[in-house]
Amino acid sequence: MSVESNKALVRRFYEEVLNGRRTEIVDELAAMDYEEHDPLPGQREGREGLKDRVTMLVEGLAPTFSMDDIIAEGDRVVVRWTNTATHSGTFLGIPPTGRSCRFAGVDIFRLDGGRLAEHWHVVDQLSMLQQLELLPSS
Repeated sequence: MSVESNKALVRRFYEEVLNGRRTEIVDELAAMDYEEHDPLPGQREGREGLKDRVTMLVEGLAPTFSMDDIIAEGDRVVVRWTNTATHSGTFLGIPPTGRSCRFAGVDIFRLDGGRLAEHWHVVDQLSMLQQLELLPSS
């Protein structure tokens, strides 16, 4: 697949799956043996694990991702994003606070055969937790 095709597939993940709340599309986008390098607690392995992750994020944080940068080379796509979210459901065992937050992150995807195959990320969790008033801000 071309670099542009890989970028388009990753865009679909953010726009249709995360922002569009269409978990069923994961079947089209991710490999059966998808590998998550930083799974959420309780997240299974493989494609089903990615569905778990999406469900936890969507139900717990009601996220809206904006893709600030999308960069690709070879089989890798990197996205620098900003997430505007509301803690509307239980997330990672934490009952909903109803508070909103805005935080940044970077995702790196490896694609194989036109599907998401691996994922790594760095997320500003400290900022998120402080904005949700789950940690002190000073």
